[in-house]
Amino acid sequence: MSVAIPKRQLFIGGRWVEPVKGGRLPVINPSTEEEIGTIPAATPADVDAAVSAAQACVDSGDWTRSTGAYRAKILHAIADKVREQKTFLATLESLDNGKPLAEAEWDVDDVATCFDYYADLAAALDARQYEPVDLGAEGFECALRRDPLGVVALITPWNYPLLMSTWKVAPALAAGNAAVLKPSEAASLTSLELAGIAGGAGLPPGALNVVTGLGPDAGAPLSADPRVAKVAFTGSTGTGRAVYLAAARNLRPAVMELGGKSALIVFDDADVARAVEWAMFGVFWTNGQICSSTSRLLVQRGIAPAFYKQLKRRTESIMISDPLVPGCRLGPLVNELQYKKVVGYVEAGKADGATLLTGGRRPPHMPKGYYLEPTVFIDCKPEHRIWREEIFGPV
Repeated sequence: MSVAIPKRQLFIGGRWVEPVKGGRLPVINPSTEEEIGTIPAATPADVDAAVSAAQACVDSGDWTRSTGAYRAKILHAIADKVREQKTFLATLESLDNGKPLAEAEWDVDDVATCFDYYADLAAALDARQYEPVDLGAEGFECALRRDPLGVVALITPWNYPLLMSTWKVAPALAAGNAAVLKPSEAASLTSLELAGIAGGAGLPPGALNVVTGLGPDAGAPLSADPRVAKVAFTGSTGTGRAVYLAAARNLRPAVMELGGKSALIVFDDADVARAVEWAMFGVFWTNGQICSSTSRLLVQRGIAPAFYKQLKRRTESIMISDPLVPGCRLGPLVNELQYKKVVGYVEAGKADGATLLTGGRRPPHMPKGYYLEPTVFIDCKPEHRIWREEIFGPV
């Protein structure tokens, strides 16, 4: 099963707009390493136009001064349209970032649920407007008015392209803000489709703008624009630091969701089969590319031999295939850069003296694509790089 890749432009002011310089970036299917389409490459001039469109929306009041009930109606309509296009969106996601189709379908379900959730919160805002505030003093009256911030910048990653965009877009719109979304250039297809869906659901022009492109050309000028009232970013710690500093120069608040190195602890009295199941779920979901990945295991010595034996057996049973093949449980890494990075960590683990229990190589039956067998090291030491640093892969 496959789909035709739509050739979209930037979404600015409620319409598709060609980038000022006309540039485009290739979309590479990580399963085949072949180009399957392109996305528009925004430049600072395009970002300026998107922020201007968002500011015009704020100034008009069409969205920012609307009732919560009105905004809820639009958000529910977006949720309905996402459900209608579930198969298309999930397939597009799998082709773009290599996620198994079943996981992409669950993500799309979550996207629709998320829009419904924030729609309900938006509707509830009307009753909370001008809530009385008890000042504890006679002769004074106080009421709380809730206003949207205005223009917000939303910068999202490639591991959950549509869902992460929704986690930022839905609450921003529910509160009445006008958003400029900059998705990762490594997986932007579904975020562009979300723009079209929102416009078709009746969202006013400028309330949601989507600019795709490279970080220095699009993300950097967006986070540094003084008209932006708040920045929300999910991605690497290094890029997050740069985004945070750019917002700080304008005295703008910034919310960061960065990397992680979560640990899973298995004690001697644990059910081995269940512990192995949860360990695998924690590290091999989304092809291991997830900030909450339980990529470190602390296993009590008494249970370790039985745990390792089952973990090795179960890990080697994972179905690795093209993500569109039914039953796929591990697809390719998102792109060549990420593949080389993760392979580099595997080699570092070997060089540091950790024991490779299983995996650590390209699956023999997948000669093309950015595939890596699910990998487990044991005998790690605290100073090993694979123990200290986020790998962001199935290791």
